[in-house]
Amino acid sequence: MTLRWLSTQLWRHRVMGLLLTLAVTVILMLLATQSLQNTRDHNVRPSGERKQQKGHDHKHPPARSGSAPRHMVSSAEGIKKRLLPTAESVKQAIKKRRSPPPVAFLKTHKTGSSTVQNLLFRLGEREKATFAFPYYTYQFSYPERFRAEFVDKLPEGSSQFDLLCSHMRLDLSQLRQVMPPNVVLVTILREPLRTFESVFSYYTSSVPAFSRAKQAAARPRNKDRTALSVFLEDPESFWDPKEPWDGLAKNPMSFDMGLNNEEWNASWPEDLSHLEEAFDLVMIAEHFDESLVLLGALLGLEPQDLAYVRMNARHSSDVTMLDDDARAKLRSWNALDSLLYDFFLQEFWAKVEHFGLDRLKTGVAELRASTEKIRSKCVSRAAVHPSELEDLVRPWQTDTATVLGYEVKRNLSLEDQGFCVRLVLPELQYHSHLYFQQYGRDMRAMPTD
Repeated sequence: MTLRWLSTQLWRHRVMGLLLTLAVTVILMLLATQSLQNTRDHNVRPSGERKQQKGHDHKHPPARSGSAPRHMVSSAEGIKKRLLPTAESVKQAIKKRRSPPPVAFLKTHKTGSSTVQNLLFRLGEREKATFAFPYYTYQFSYPERFRAEFVDKLPEGSSQFDLLCSHMRLDLSQLRQVMPPNVVLVTILREPLRTFESVFSYYTSSVPAFSRAKQAAARPRNKDRTALSVFLEDPESFWDPKEPWDGLAKNPMSFDMGLNNEEWNASWPEDLSHLEEAFDLVMIAEHFDESLVLLGALLGLEPQDLAYVRMNARHSSDVTMLDDDARAKLRSWNALDSLLYDFFLQEFWAKVEHFGLDRLKTGVAELRASTEKIRSKCVSRAAVHPSELEDLVRPWQTDTATVLGYEVKRNLSLEDQGFCVRLVLPELQYHSHLYFQQYGRDMRAMPTD
């Protein structure tokens, strides 16, 4: 009787309810820890059976249309002219190392994922990776479930896609049709209450449920109340489960992971088990540096490869402080996200244990030292208001949140300028640049019909 079989049986026959679910999860993780102590080597990523289960014949999808949300599609030609020198010259200054394996990063909303994406963009550009880009704009027809046909065609001269890290709603079977069998699958989760607060702040005007709450908050009887507090008073009255974009309005991380985000159902335990099997690493935003060290071990990266600045940070005035009442309501409304986060937090600490705590502490210290050195070289000002930033490095803004950016030091060498601009380059600009570099044309805008 294998541990996996026992785990499945326990999941299927457990008593319904969140508290018991969490208890069973803890027990399973303890059992998994004991088993893994005897079977895993010192690498973060399990091998053998898990890797065999992930292997699938690679198919290249045809170029097809999707229905991604509208974003500005800026000219990449102008961006390209500003990003001098090319990544190749930066690469020459770094000692030769083995190329990292193919990576698929599930970019979840408001979890720190843009910071990870920027790191992967820099890595991919340096390694001349072939990116799996959306056929239209910056997202894989979100909030639809990912389909292979949402991916642009494989560029001429490339044999496979090496890196995928644009927003999607996960569908594992479809993702495996796009990426090679040895792909490393990674995502990031964040404490659910802070995640939801950030999602609400950033997407107040674009998620229908949030927009309705904003309109209700503007009524005289709700004077001096925030839109978030009005929403939490009766979220069911604002939320429409049939509205696709309302997927972010309840359990947004579960929604991004492809799970049922509306309510607990019988398939949830098995679906969660499949995700645990599929992902090589689920990073935790509250332990970001530790997560990066584990990611670096998976991909064979050096501390300088993992250096970062925090992307898409909001102005402090746009961050809502949560009192006990709001926290209780958020926890109830996002109970499935709490379960998801707690489950993978346990899994994260299991990986830390097998990686080695002392080894991890050493890696974190090296990462922070390298990051501080690179930030000191590149950044003249942090948390800069968008009105003070030039277009190249100004993050995309919403009408409900002010997203801050960075000012790069002047009088840098051409090589350092190219590196430092990429370090702080916002998602949309970097995405446009890489797409143009790969295909020789600007990204396609979404059809208006």
